[in-house]
Amino acid sequence: MKTLKSAISGMLAVAAALLLVSNIASAAAVGVMTKDGIGTYLTDEKGMTLYLFKKDTAGTSACAGPCVEKWPLFTAEAVTVPKELRAGDFGVIVRSDGKKQTTYKGMPLYYFFKDMKPGDTAGQGVNSVWHVAVP
Repeated sequence: MKTLKSAISGMLAVAAALLLVSNIASAAAVGVMTKDGIGTYLTDEKGMTLYLFKKDTAGTSACAGPCVEKWPLFTAEAVTVPKELRAGDFGVIVRSDGKKQTTYKGMPLYYFFKDMKPGDTAGQGVNSVWHVAVP
């Protein structure tokens, strides 16, 4: 009986640890960066640039299929923000493909596949419809 109780206690401890890790993994920090010629723009916690798509509307992403391969989704269940941003400006939508995507003032946020390191802004102005997310 004691062995069974120990096994159950161990399984509960593992389950609690997994739940904690999954909650931490779903939270992300959003930052702000400034770059000559672009100005101030949003980044993720690693300094990777976040973008907006002009064809999107508030609460709806128009980027699907092959578009998402070049413009991966920024997704975080919760965000922490520096003092110059308002946490209430960030939200989460459920896209038509069922995936969740973080929004800024209702507009979906993306990465650009050609940005390789923090501070890269290769997606700025692509096809005149992609732009860095400006606070």
